[in-house]
Amino acid sequence: MQWMWAVGAIAVAVVVMALGARIGGRRASRNAARRHDEALARLAETHERALARTGAALAEHEARIAQLAGENDRLTATLARESELLGEARTALESTQARREDLLGHAKKIEAQAARLKAFSATFERWHEQMISLMSQNQDMHNKNHELARIVNHVLMVSLNASIEAARAGAAGRGFSIVAGEVRALATRSQELSKSYRDSLDRNDLVTTATFQDIQAGGKMITAALASVESLAAQFESKLERRAT
Repeated sequence: MQWMWAVGAIAVAVVVMALGARIGGRRASRNAARRHDEALARLAETHERALARTGAALAEHEARIAQLAGENDRLTATLARESELLGEARTALESTQARREDLLGHAKKIEAQAARLKAFSATFERWHEQMISLMSQNQDMHNKNHELARIVNHVLMVSLNASIEAARAGAAGRGFSIVAGEVRALATRSQELSKSYRDSLDRNDLVTTATFQDIQAGGKMITAALASVESLAAQFESKLERRAT
């Protein structure tokens, strides 16, 4: 912009000198020519300096553009790498989340199985109580059968004594002897039945005791297994939740 003003000023000066040369003669013409040459030289020098400054500014601007382009390329490459890493991280996160959901599903299934074991444990506990009641009833039947055996033995003794007394009475005690014999026969059958009933109760005691012991052992094993499963399920779910956070 400065050199354009300088060119304009020189042009005006040239016109003025030309007019002065016409008026002042040859000397003035030579002086004007000299001043014109000097002005042209100054103009050329000013123009060269302006061109040099403009070239330097353009070179600096181009260098800055090249630098910005390089930085932009580096940022683009970095962004591409970050995007790729982000995609991989997202994929890994989704895979981890899917595995976590799957493992949580298994943990829920374990909890469901633990609930079923707990129900079985309650069933075994009920059986345990029923077996205790059954054993108590068996013992009560033993006591009653023992009392019945005592009564039968007493009836046998009474019928035997009655038969002896009837025999002593002779013909007068014959009818009573027949009744005493029937009573003794009935008491004998009752004694045999009581003995058979006692044997059945003894066998029932053996089966009941063995079953009771099996139920008791099974209940303890289920209780222990249930406690272990519940503990493992709780630890498993706790670890999954800690990993998720």
